[in-house]
Amino acid sequence: MRSDPVAATLLSPFAAAPVTPGKSAALDDFDELYAAHFHGLTVQLYAYFGDRHEAQDVVQEAFCRAYARWAELSRYEDPVAWVRRVAWNLATSRWRRIRTARRHLGLVREEYASEPSPDRVALAAALATLPPAQRSAVILHYLAGLSVAEVAEQAGVPVGTVKSWLSRARTALAARLTSEVPRA
Repeated sequence: MRSDPVAATLLSPFAAAPVTPGKSAALDDFDELYAAHFHGLTVQLYAYFGDRHEAQDVVQEAFCRAYARWAELSRYEDPVAWVRRVAWNLATSRWRRIRTARRHLGLVREEYASEPSPDRVALAAALATLPPAQRSAVILHYLAGLSVAEVAEQAGVPVGTVKSWLSRARTALAARLTSEVPRA
């Protein structure tokens, strides 16, 4: 392995792409889309997974797929919606695989990890009790900052359905979280 600065730049996963003469504006647009939305999508999926590395992997995979189709996606009115949908689909698939694997691993061995904060445990436990549709609606609306209409569009359901999911989720979360808070 080379130890010069050029090699370090080439091997760094966070290094900026080298500027090449004649680089198209469409690729600049993709770079801007990636820079503007990677973190936000990762935060959304971190809340869904509870695992930052899995969230980053899923978002990275979604952007890789977008990059492969960028000639088509760059003409979309909202290409980040496509990336978000792909990321959520990947997350759901991974979540199912992880859940199945953990069931089997749980039968084989115990896992030890450092103790998380009580607030994080309570929130994660409360979110986990919600049905997947309500959980994703809460995350997209409150964490990602999408409007109810945008959540409905992404989920492919009417706005009223999303409002119902959010209302039920808030009620369930409030009951779950207030019952765990000690009264003084």
